[in-house]
Amino acid sequence: MAPKAKPKSFTATIAEGAKPGPIAVPFDPDEVWGPKSEHRVCGTIGEYGWRGSVHRTDSGFAISPGPAWWRDCDVPRESEVQVVLRPEGPQRDDLAPDFAAALEAEPVAGEFFDALAQFYTKAYLRYIDATKRSPELRAERIEEVVGLLKDGMKERHR
Repeated sequence: MAPKAKPKSFTATIAEGAKPGPIAVPFDPDEVWGPKSEHRVCGTIGEYGWRGSVHRTDSGFAISPGPAWWRDCDVPRESEVQVVLRPEGPQRDDLAPDFAAALEAEPVAGEFFDALAQFYTKAYLRYIDATKRSPELRAERIEEVVGLLKDGMKERHR
């Protein structure tokens, strides 16, 4: 199981210019939140909310707010800001034991699930959790979802 997902905060200096570059992330998200192919995060930069992904750079890791975020948020250039990031959406530690065990048994499905946007993970979880009163149906749905995830399907087609 991945370690419990806790927010991480750090201070960053915002570059000067009309289009600031990426903001360096001074930690390895795989070490802090557990290994994933993509770390989707949410949090704040200064006092403004932000959602996106932590990506690997030549010198480590970074986040890259887009032009619309910079336009809409009044973060002064050449300033130090507090950045707080946390994994977005349900994490492995948040999952029901039966579904977590099924993902653990199928690493390809688990890795794909971990990289999905929270919209997709929550839809899968709602589909499984709608069967709490029917253990047989729940087991069937977990098997179905794990199969879909293993095949790289972001969502279940009705």
